[in-house]
Amino acid sequence: MNRQNEVLKLEIDNLREAGHKFIKKEISVGDFKGISGGMGVYAQRGGQDFMIRFRTNSGLMSLDHLELIKNFTEKYEIEDIHFTTRQAIQLHHLKIDDICDVMETALEHGLYTRGGGGNYPRNVAISPMSGVEKEEIFDVTEFALKISEYFMSRITEYKLPRKLKVSMSSSDKDAAGATINDVGFIAAEENGEPYFRMYLAGGLGNNPGISIPYDKKVDPKEILYYIEAMVDLFVAEGDYTNRAKARTRYIPRRMGTVEFLKTYEKHLEKVKLKKNLGLDIEVILSETKKEYSHNLKENLSVVHQRQDGLYTVIIHPLNGQISSADFKKVVKFMKENRNAEARLSMTESIYIRNINEEQTKVLLEITDKFRQKTKIQQSMSCVGIPTCQIGIEQSQTLVKNILEYIQKNNISEEKLPSVYVSGCQNSCGRHQVGDIGFAGGKKRVEDKIEDVFDIYTGGMVSREKTVLGTKLGTMLMSQIPEFIGELGIELEKSHMDYKKYITEEKENFEELVKKYLV
Repeated sequence: MNRQNEVLKLEIDNLREAGHKFIKKEISVGDFKGISGGMGVYAQRGGQDFMIRFRTNSGLMSLDHLELIKNFTEKYEIEDIHFTTRQAIQLHHLKIDDICDVMETALEHGLYTRGGGGNYPRNVAISPMSGVEKEEIFDVTEFALKISEYFMSRITEYKLPRKLKVSMSSSDKDAAGATINDVGFIAAEENGEPYFRMYLAGGLGNNPGISIPYDKKVDPKEILYYIEAMVDLFVAEGDYTNRAKARTRYIPRRMGTVEFLKTYEKHLEKVKLKKNLGLDIEVILSETKKEYSHNLKENLSVVHQRQDGLYTVIIHPLNGQISSADFKKVVKFMKENRNAEARLSMTESIYIRNINEEQTKVLLEITDKFRQKTKIQQSMSCVGIPTCQIGIEQSQTLVKNILEYIQKNNISEEKLPSVYVSGCQNSCGRHQVGDIGFAGGKKRVEDKIEDVFDIYTGGMVSREKTVLGTKLGTMLMSQIPEFIGELGIELEKSHMDYKKYITEEKENFEELVKKYLV
């Protein structure tokens, strides 16, 4: 990587120069984004401050990288850290010289930002419990890291129509969203033989689509061939002229699913003839015991691992925003407990794994004041405005308003689901696959432009059944907290959880929703 690092350092110099030109308005927003996006850097609203996204491979956070992020927050007086829905870390409100200095330091520690945005392969997502989850088929971590390594070895060479997302799940729960990504793999086995189920050309955002199942078993040692074939197909068939239709999901819509899969097979055949991409990774099927001796009860913060006596603690800060002071507490715990392992999730959380009962109790105490504990508290939100340059609505403010309303009115949180909030239709908050999703916008209501959110319900992701949420209409942002509060009251009255309620009391739920539509 030494030669590549030299290239990346030169790119940082170019970014620094372009950033200063952008601030002076010598180049446009679009021109700067064309330079910065592929480096994981974006200008924030207002054009004076910038954000940076670290390419934390599959969410794995080494102690060195955790301490590095902590040091950045201290040196540059950063108040909050954002955990993203792609298992990455974002820092905001930095000046352009600070951004470039951070990138150079991170590069020296093997922490990359290249490909964190722009038209490149993005962070390879995996199940955050991979390797420790009960009932998983096998650990997909090593495969994901090999894919990341392969992508990074060529990251400056890619000329894709748009971004490409790869996900790997270790069980049928599909915690990494393999069934809604450009390329997805789910661990499987038959008669003791491990293999991957593969899914192609899915994605969220405008005109979302569930991935197309590939009907052949994929040998784990051959996954790089299958990924390279998809990259080649994307380059050959992707739309380079219309950015709005440049994602892989538009290709099978244009040529038909049958023809798409035939075309993919042709690219796969060519890749296997021309390249040597086999992997030498031993696959060991995971074992789940029949009986365990865990003493601590499972809840939304504590998970029993398949390794007896070991636990994972899930730390979900409000809106995925953890204060630098609280982040330091987590890093200090990791430093004092070297057996612990940190991984970021697709739900804006950090998972601390492989800890024993006493360590779990200590960590729960340390994180008690900032760790969200109920489903509604563990809602997800993109950054939104006033930070995001393309955001339309205040997604994080909506979540805060919901929580304030239900707490002020003493509404039970027990049965309320998480809400997934995006500040626009881009689905950075994954609103299309949540129990309840909201996507921000503007709408004229009684001759006034109002802050509104489209409401989606019924979304879910799993191998057995992935469903995109159904849009039911549009609500005023100001009335959504009251709607969620009334929903909480109805759930308590019915003695049902949310999913059961919207199925068995569908008419009542739809009437409640209609009451708030504009």
